[in-house]
Amino acid sequence: MGIVAGLDSSPDFTRIVVCDTDTGAVLRQGYAPHPVEGRPSDVDPQAWLLSLGEAAGGGLLEGVQAIGVSAQQNALVPLDAQGATVRPAMVGGDKRAQVAAADLVDALGGREAWAQAVGCVPQAGQPVTKLRWLARTEPENAARTAVLLQAHDWLVWQLLGRPVRRTTDRGGASGTGYWSAATGGYRPDLVELALGHHAMLPEVIGPSEAAGTTPEGLLISAGTGETMAAAFGLGIGVGDAVVSLGASGSVMAVHPEPLLDNSGMITSLADATGMHLPVVTTLNAVRALRGTAELLGLPDLESLSDLAMKSTPGAHGLVLLPYLEGERTPNLPHTAGTLAGLRRESMKPEHLARAAFEGMLCGLGDALDVLRGRGVEVRRIFLLGAAAELPAVQAAAPSLFGAQVVVPQPADYAAIGAARQAAWALGVSQGTLDPRTPPPWQGAAAQVLEPGEELAVGQAVRQQYVSVREQTHPGAFRS
Repeated sequence: MGIVAGLDSSPDFTRIVVCDTDTGAVLRQGYAPHPVEGRPSDVDPQAWLLSLGEAAGGGLLEGVQAIGVSAQQNALVPLDAQGATVRPAMVGGDKRAQVAAADLVDALGGREAWAQAVGCVPQAGQPVTKLRWLARTEPENAARTAVLLQAHDWLVWQLLGRPVRRTTDRGGASGTGYWSAATGGYRPDLVELALGHHAMLPEVIGPSEAAGTTPEGLLISAGTGETMAAAFGLGIGVGDAVVSLGASGSVMAVHPEPLLDNSGMITSLADATGMHLPVVTTLNAVRALRGTAELLGLPDLESLSDLAMKSTPGAHGLVLLPYLEGERTPNLPHTAGTLAGLRRESMKPEHLARAAFEGMLCGLGDALDVLRGRGVEVRRIFLLGAAAELPAVQAAAPSLFGAQVVVPQPADYAAIGAARQAAWALGVSQGTLDPRTPPPWQGAAAQVLEPGEELAVGQAVRQQYVSVREQTHPGAFRS
């Protein structure tokens, strides 16, 4: 029927896909890096607009009827009363704000109080924590801050010509630390607690609603955070979980209800469809593989994988607890990694390589079990990240996770999710789509791996890992 575009503004670049409205087939795409060196903690939002303009060059958006925007999460854009940026956007994990996070946890009365209030405990990267850092470190800028936006809110507002109305979506709002997925409402008192005064917050609109129309008649959908957009682009639903293998790891699943978790291990986010997206994060995933490769003098992860495949499940009793940076799941912030089961026959490079892969996947299995233990159904697991392609990961993951594992082909899933949101809003505006049911786009092309006969072996390896974890850190998972 038509074409729509999805725009993903990540920490490093802007990627745009133009898709067929009915099927989701990608027709053309554009890309441009942000004009910023490295990954600074402060970024002028104009950099995002510049790369957006470059990525959209050459008539890429010709004929497009609607645009959806996905953008990096946790990027706080403070505006003054006139709509000008008070200071550069604060982006990323921002370690400057670690003390501010601890301050905020104490100020509200502990981790449980935050989990009850907004479904998450403040971390250094969250907007609410950055507000506290701003108030403590740059009080003049904090005093001038009148409006709070995130990256996708700001980009949508710019595309619409900076109207009086500013909007966001449930997904983006749920990561701020001052909006609750459980109640569907803001907690302005938490903004005041962090910033020291009241600030205007964008209106939270529904998943299929439009944020507005440009002067040229282009419909702009609500937009959302990158995590929610990628989940929507992958087409995951109830019964699906996504395991992301970055330096750190994360496990998220679609769930019909918000999950409040007093231990703070679950971050209760909203997704881009009206459902919920509980997330459990581990601090150590691929960094454990890289550390092991360096220890063994190997040049890359492919070599580590090849070596691990020369060992057998269980790595001859060698178990690596991969808590190299401390750990968040379980909550052991000051611990270190542990290598257990050293015997003469296990002291071979291939067994250590295998133990690194099994340790990483068992750590993520612990995170999956946190969700399963709260009633989240997990029938299949989407495995994302470059490391998902490694043979040692694919050989071990299905049996260790105890579920079918799907490895999608690499694609711009966040941009595709943003385009799917645009198609939904367009269809609703034209009366051709139900506001409660997104367009049924074709799912991601993927490799499907089954646990099969290896399931019992995998569960024995998992039990070996759990035994070492319980001996080393007794009761770590008791909330």
